[in-house]
Amino acid sequence: MEDKKKVLSFVADVGHTLLENGAEIFRVEETMARVSEHYGAGDSDFFVLSNGIFTTGDSYAKSEYIPIRGSRLDKVVDVNQLSRDIVAQDLPLEEAILRLEAIKNKASSPIWVRLLSAMLGCSAFCIIFGGGLADCIVCMATAILLCLFMVFFADRFFTKTLSNLLGGMLGTLLCIFLYSSGLGSSLPNMIVGTMILLIPGVAFTNGLRDISNEDYLSGSTRLVDALVVFFCIALGVCLAFIIQGAVSDGLVVLHGPKTNPVTACYPFQLAAAFIGTTFFAILFGSPYRNSLLCGAVGMFGWLAFLLVTRLTDTGVVLGTFIAAVLVAVLSRAAARIQKCPEIVYLVCGIFPLIPGGGVFWSSYFLVSGQLHLALSSGFTAVKITIAIVFGIIVADNVIWRRKALPYTR
Repeated sequence: MEDKKKVLSFVADVGHTLLENGAEIFRVEETMARVSEHYGAGDSDFFVLSNGIFTTGDSYAKSEYIPIRGSRLDKVVDVNQLSRDIVAQDLPLEEAILRLEAIKNKASSPIWVRLLSAMLGCSAFCIIFGGGLADCIVCMATAILLCLFMVFFADRFFTKTLSNLLGGMLGTLLCIFLYSSGLGSSLPNMIVGTMILLIPGVAFTNGLRDISNEDYLSGSTRLVDALVVFFCIALGVCLAFIIQGAVSDGLVVLHGPKTNPVTACYPFQLAAAFIGTTFFAILFGSPYRNSLLCGAVGMFGWLAFLLVTRLTDTGVVLGTFIAAVLVAVLSRAAARIQKCPEIVYLVCGIFPLIPGGGVFWSSYFLVSGQLHLALSSGFTAVKITIAIVFGIIVADNVIWRRKALPYTR
């Protein structure tokens, strides 16, 4: 039997690696319990929060603070596979420790991959939100510039809140400048397509998932973290329009969301959903082998949304709910097929449904003094968020009841 203190130290490291890279709370707890039981420390206790882990057992106690940061879903997949191999192959503890260290030291994607993913992902989401081909091309340029700013300046020198505020302001100013230069046809869609790069998809989706799994404290913490980021982005957009209004003849006049008739057709929309979800999966650190299936999940979810909203009079809230249910179900199926964590598919597949447009329009209407429209846009975004929450809850607890199925969720 392995030394229990050494086992618990390893198990705590496993949980730390999972949590800091975007795993759900229940996955962290279940993986830690499973690994500890295999190595003979099954009488230990683990308490996991969104930003901390408490590990106790047999004269061993450790508490760790783990700040909410970005995501590396490839590391979550690798640790999940390691836990499978520990049980299935009866890996010696020393070998498991070496494999975990290799996972922790795994290099991130090259900068050119991140730039390409940001360029193609943002331009595709620009089409999803109603932009035309000209807007899509402009969005490619603004996404690259914004990504360079976030990688080389914001992430290195600023806090997360200031990074997103400055990113929101810079991205909006870039779009305004290019639009004023005669490039693009729809400024709102260009801005929304660019701002999607800053949306905290992992924190937002994990918060929803934790709440659906009755981890209310952790889920609320993650959702608050995501909402703070949304607020900072919105504040950055507001500051950009204030600057634009101060240096020009007045605030640019926008008249609400518009959809390009060419890109609104189903082939364009489905292709954009597939491309956008696939490349944002790469941005979130999903393994390349899983990214195409992530794109397919996002595409079918978006198709469900389009069919419900275009063929019925039920509106975007019900359309979002039905699409969220489908995305959650497809994510569970994909996770079982490829034997990897469900969150890899869910966090990416749900992304087209996140109300990014509501952040922009609430900000613009607020700056332009149209308070009733700002409140209306914000309230619609809240209703869409609630629809996503209930969609995931229905999929997890009604269609497929969550069980302690090892390694596949």
